[in-house]
Amino acid sequence: MDSCVLLISCKDRKGIVARVSGFIHDFGGNIVDSDHHTDQETGDFLMRTEFGVEGFQIPRSEVAAAFAPIAKVFGMHFEVRFTDERMRVGLLASKQDHCLADLLQRHRRGELRVDVPVSVSNHDTCAMWGELFKIPFHVFPVSKETKPEQERQILGLLKQHDIELVVMARYMQILSGDFLRQVGCPVINIHHSFLPAFIGANPYRQAYERGVKLIGATAHYATEDLDEGPIIEQDVMRIGHRDTVDDLVRKGRDLEEIVLARAVRRHVEHRVLVYGRKTVVFD
Repeated sequence: MDSCVLLISCKDRKGIVARVSGFIHDFGGNIVDSDHHTDQETGDFLMRTEFGVEGFQIPRSEVAAAFAPIAKVFGMHFEVRFTDERMRVGLLASKQDHCLADLLQRHRRGELRVDVPVSVSNHDTCAMWGELFKIPFHVFPVSKETKPEQERQILGLLKQHDIELVVMARYMQILSGDFLRQVGCPVINIHHSFLPAFIGANPYRQAYERGVKLIGATAHYATEDLDEGPIIEQDVMRIGHRDTVDDLVRKGRDLEEIVLARAVRRHVEHRVLVYGRKTVVFD
């Protein structure tokens, strides 16, 4: 069933849910899913409401304008999305191919209702996946000296294809602040998350030598603060004393695939709202 999703954020006050529901009811809509949350510390109100468009009396191109007066009364920031509109996603990868291959396979199976018009890498290692899935694959090598120009090339390609979401499928380059400001859409990143945390070279070797009992993965929106953007999804896996470094690496890859796929799916289904440094993710 085709439906419309209203994403709303504002300061909490009485009557918000009633007014939103009333708006949908008054124009012949039927709510099929709705959830909201109030942060008791900040007073932020966040809401996701989905309603069927069949029989709705407002043309889809005019829904945002029709809802705007209500948003103004409550000081809302809001978005209107339609579930039959497939988001255009650009994939970035480097040498590790597990996340790239997993996303492309899920896309082929129809698990991710997106279009993937382009993928980009700074190495040609993963080019075979572009050929296999018939996704254009572009290679832009990068060095410290050429990074600004390389980022301009990537930005040009993403804008050429009207990309609405960029996914760093183990793209092992730090995106500059200029890139993030100019890309014009959210960027999702994935990385390991150890307990305790290990940074620098060969984190799985460090974790093995420390005898960790849990490893994990974190998917978040990329910001200028490295690996500190709002978190979308996380998961962990237990590690035993018989696990080798190779076992940790293998299990880490499995987690990264699952966590990244969940994060991308929740974003493209319009289930994530960012406020401050945090997110609300509506199941």
